[in-house]
Amino acid sequence: MIHIHVSVRVLLTVLPCLFFLYVNSVMLFALVKKPLLLESPRYILFGHLLFSDFLQVLLTTLLYIFALTMVRIITCACIFVIQFTAITVKMSPINLAVMSLERFVAICFPLRHAAIATSRVTRGAIAVMWTAASLDSVTQLCLFFSLGNRNLTARQVCRKKTVFHLQVYVIVNQVFTVANFVLVTIIIIYTYIATLVAVKCGSSCARRAKVAHQTVILHALQLCLYLISTLFNMINSSDLFNLDPAVALYVQHMLFLVLIIFPKFLSPLLYGLKDQTFKHVFKYYFTF
Repeated sequence: MIHIHVSVRVLLTVLPCLFFLYVNSVMLFALVKKPLLLESPRYILFGHLLFSDFLQVLLTTLLYIFALTMVRIITCACIFVIQFTAITVKMSPINLAVMSLERFVAICFPLRHAAIATSRVTRGAIAVMWTAASLDSVTQLCLFFSLGNRNLTARQVCRKKTVFHLQVYVIVNQVFTVANFVLVTIIIIYTYIATLVAVKCGSSCARRAKVAHQTVILHALQLCLYLISTLFNMINSSDLFNLDPAVALYVQHMLFLVLIIFPKFLSPLLYGLKDQTFKHVFKYYFTF
């Protein structure tokens, strides 16, 4: 009976994740099939957002299934998956901040946009984003090898609180998470105000400014969705619920679907369908 319940929970987890990964893959495929879109920094950053979200959902789902089915894997492999997943989690809000900055330059410095937001600069920005998102994981790995006396070839259930069990790891993660969201929020608020001011300029650029303003608002909405996703690790613990452990598993399952899968599915879909150019390409491939 227990195995049946576990199988049902795994199935209910995998199905929505597979649907998200399929939609995400179609979006990436649509971008790849239109090389002209990938010449624009805006679509390069959007494609990068889709790619990082794809990796995050895939790895998060694997970790969730491993924990749910109590699968034991080698410690070194578990550490790699956990830390790479953490990098992709922090990547999404940073990507949103860079996308907002690109729209800010496009509307506030239109004559310099082509020189500033080039494909080369955009790819360099992506490299910087990966570096910034990796700082937390690199710091935790340094602490792990300095403080931990573990056998990296031992097999264990792959859970973050099992591998990185010391309080110092929690503190480091919270510091980087808060710093990440504060910085991203400041950037998005600044670009929001700047484009709001630009909306009130002359009629020649009012329409473009209004579109850019709406885009930054959408970035703020996406940031809220990603912030909701980060709440999963904070409240996904039976210690916070005065519940029976079996009931807590069902609560954690619902939290995973609502706080992780749903925001990741809704965010790129909203952004992709809002863009009229990409919308037609996406519908063409999604409906075969």
